[in-house]
Amino acid sequence: MRITSHPILNFTEKKLVQFNFNGQQLEGYAGEPIAAALHAAGITVLRHSHELNRPRGLFCAIGNCSSCLMVVDGMPNVRVCVEPLQDGMIVETQIGRGKLP
Repeated sequence: MRITSHPILNFTEKKLVQFNFNGQQLEGYAGEPIAAALHAAGITVLRHSHELNRPRGLFCAIGNCSSCLMVVDGMPNVRVCVEPLQDGMIVETQIGRGKLP
């Protein structure tokens, strides 16, 4: 689910890194948004709405909405659409509004 070639854009080679999502070992490219790495792995539901428990995916992709809030390395309410992926990160689906460690 990742664009690898484009008629106009050039994609530079980036370092492949490992990260953990809900106990599952995944890989992505260092520095890309966490949401992009999740999407490339086929994960499109990032959280569920508070009241009706409806699935939420990537919406604005610029850090303005709350559709992509997740727990990253124990810190809740991280907007994964703009948070750069780093090697060894632990990313978890956030339940509700999140609780500080």
